[in-house]
Amino acid sequence: MIELRTTCPRDCYDACGIVVSLLPGERPRVRGDREHPVSRGQLCRKCSLAYNGVFLDPAARITTPLRRAGPKGAGQFVPVSWDDALGEISDRLGRILATDGPAAVLNTHYTGTFAMIGYHFPSRFFNYIGATEVDPDTICNKAGHSALEYLYGTSLDGFDPRAIADAASVLVWGANPSASAPHQHENWLGEAPCPTIVVDPLRTGSAKAADIHLQPYPGVDSALAFGLLHVLERDGRLDPGFIASSTVGFETLLPQIRACSPAWTESVTGVPSSLITQAAHVYGAGPSLLWIGQGLQRQPAGGNVVRAVGLLPALTGHLGRPGGGFLYLNGIQTRGLDGDYLAATHLRKAGGPAISHMDLIDALEGSARALFCWNINIAASNPRQGGLHQALRREDLFTVVADLFPTDTVDYADVVLPAASFLEQDDLVVSYFHHSLSAQVKVVEPPGQALPNSEIFRRLAVAMGLDQPELHEPDEEIIDRLLAQSGTGLDFAALASLGTVWPAVAPRIQFADRTFATPSGRIELASPSAAAEGHQLVPTPRADPPPPEGRLRLLSPSSEWNLNTTYGNDDRVGRQAGVLAVTVHPEEATRRGLNNGDRARVHNDVGELLLPVAVSEDVPPRVALIPKGRWPKREAAGGNVNALNPGRRSDLGNSSAVHGTEVWVTAAPEV
Repeated sequence: MIELRTTCPRDCYDACGIVVSLLPGERPRVRGDREHPVSRGQLCRKCSLAYNGVFLDPAARITTPLRRAGPKGAGQFVPVSWDDALGEISDRLGRILATDGPAAVLNTHYTGTFAMIGYHFPSRFFNYIGATEVDPDTICNKAGHSALEYLYGTSLDGFDPRAIADAASVLVWGANPSASAPHQHENWLGEAPCPTIVVDPLRTGSAKAADIHLQPYPGVDSALAFGLLHVLERDGRLDPGFIASSTVGFETLLPQIRACSPAWTESVTGVPSSLITQAAHVYGAGPSLLWIGQGLQRQPAGGNVVRAVGLLPALTGHLGRPGGGFLYLNGIQTRGLDGDYLAATHLRKAGGPAISHMDLIDALEGSARALFCWNINIAASNPRQGGLHQALRREDLFTVVADLFPTDTVDYADVVLPAASFLEQDDLVVSYFHHSLSAQVKVVEPPGQALPNSEIFRRLAVAMGLDQPELHEPDEEIIDRLLAQSGTGLDFAALASLGTVWPAVAPRIQFADRTFATPSGRIELASPSAAAEGHQLVPTPRADPPPPEGRLRLLSPSSEWNLNTTYGNDDRVGRQAGVLAVTVHPEEATRRGLNNGDRARVHNDVGELLLPVAVSEDVPPRVALIPKGRWPKREAAGGNVNALNPGRRSDLGNSSAVHGTEVWVTAAPEV
């Protein structure tokens, strides 16, 4: 038996270590690496099922290039050769570039894999031809990035989780590790040597396990942040020295902080004033770690929320020392890697700016003539689902999709290209939580004619006669260059034998030199850059109004079984996830005459879903819960939660405000 180490490259905080056992004549066995310091021999259950299921099942995979043979959306195709597929793409794309220009070519992609080459390399091709990028982060977390860039100059330099050994507390705001980072929930938070505080409107697994759970109404997080700051300022828990030396704008904030008493904050947020005071004292004892969840900013005022929450480590001085700091995401530069090199951003030709996913339908209905989708399933993940599906049916829109599986988006393609999975190619994985670097090792051959993303776009460059060297750089050379940048002194074979390493042996201290990449070089509590771009000079303690009578605010987080649509076609995962349902608080069920298991009509001006009802006190009043991550075509309701998503954008970054969606939940008419 041969055993090989590799790493999970999913859009997840964990970056779990994997061991694949290879026995002659038998299907490979994928399991957790017992020596991996984060996952400790465990894979999350959805990965364990899918990686031993559809990922190794040739019948579930796309194994040859395909050409459309029926109406768009019908998923009817005939196999073709790679030469024919790439020839057709080259011909059609060449004519569009010549007649309509590169702006008419839309490049959509996201986190189907977070391995370095699989995630970045295809961007080289699109940068070179000058295509219009659909900003990937606008479907997920761009508001938070924009907010932290105004405040700290970066959103990608976070605390080192190993610093928890020196922390007085951990505050998790708007993240649910029990679903989206199970090993951080179990092994990091679960073993934290200090109190943990969770802020979430839902009673998640992580909230239930916390020492303190603050459960605000949705949309009031900035008011709660100011309430905590009020207690910290009132009780002498701020750091005047740090504020004076490392921040600007405190005097502008102070009147608002002093106005947000615990009593006022309780009236606005629903969080008891006693808990507000307790949490402020625990966090303020410091140094403390603040984990800012990506789900937090998917609301209409998401940018303001993150700016407000981000004040906490600055005003308490919990930065630049062991055990203190904040984390939104840890970028690859914290491992010394160069993202501009990976995506060859210097090839970018002059052209229009990127567009938001909130504007994708308008572009598809307008000037777009070609659409490329790779590492993404827009027909499942994007807002205004019904309208988007209609726009994708345009006969004059040339659509190319590269994927492992026949997703909903694949059904609308003119040409489909079979992509290899992470088990079928060498690459590097960089955790966006831990400061680690891992090997993704090829352990099996791709099924049929499937190819890695990088090889697909190298071949397309050849077909189009593009000889720019960056478009043809082999994976092996890219890996060698990245490993040299990391400073580990390892080649790929050595890294593969170890699985995962930490380039910095000692825990890295966030902002150790107390310099910040803002115009002032300080933390900009008041941001002239934000004001110049039409935003607030300082964050404010605003609170969204409650939904109008009869409506509920719809939340659509990850579930234990559906982090995103990656596992949406694995039958065993589907059976564990169960039937898609809408969950409401008992009070809301009673108010609507609904019982557990009844059929409800969930609807708004954008669409509707007919779903069974689940009743739970884990969901607060005024809220409906429908988890994300389902494939629309596999659902009895004919869609997933994005059928109800109007595409409302956040206050910063033209990003998704999906958690600001409102719906009616009523008894469904009898069939």
